[in-house]
Amino acid sequence: MVIRHTSKEEVSRVMEIYEYARHFMAEHGNPNQWGPTNWPPENLIHKDVEDGNSYVCMDGERIVGTFFFCQGKDVEPSYRVIEDGMWTYDGPYGVIHRLAGDGTAKGIGTFCIEWAFRQCGYLRVDTHGDNRVMQNLLEKNAFSYCGVVHVPEDDFPRLAYEKSSGE
Repeated sequence: MVIRHTSKEEVSRVMEIYEYARHFMAEHGNPNQWGPTNWPPENLIHKDVEDGNSYVCMDGERIVGTFFFCQGKDVEPSYRVIEDGMWTYDGPYGVIHRLAGDGTAKGIGTFCIEWAFRQCGYLRVDTHGDNRVMQNLLEKNAFSYCGVVHVPEDDFPRLAYEKSSGE
C-alpha cells in the first residue's frame, strides 16, 4: 500500500468510503459519531484537499482508505482543553482525523497511522466513546489514553489518545 495526497478528482471516491464507514460504524455499535450528521460533509473534504491535508491509501491502483493529517504546533484547537487527564508533551504534533477504509483490504488503519507517525514522531487522535473499533486500533498501535476532549461537530465527548517516539 502507498499513501499520497488526495486529488480533487478523487473526492467522490473518498465520499464513497465515508458512506461505507458510516454504515460500518453503525453496525458495530457506533451510530452517533458520523451517522446523524452524515459526517464528513463533502465541502470539508474539498477544503482538506485544497489545504493539502487529505490523504488516500492506495492498494495498487485502487483507493482503499482515506484520512486527514496535518502537523504543527497547536494544529487542533479542540485539543487545547483536555479533561480528566493531560497530554504528555506540549510541542508540535500530528493529528489524524476521519480515518476510514472501504472494507476491501486488511490493515488500512495501521498502515495509515504508521505513515502519519513517521512524518512527525508524535500523534494525537480522538474518537467517539462508542467507537470500539478505533479504540482497539489505537491501543494495538501503542497509543496511550490521555483524557477527554470536545469537538464542535456534536455534543459527544471524545476519548483522546497520543503516541510518542519518546524523544
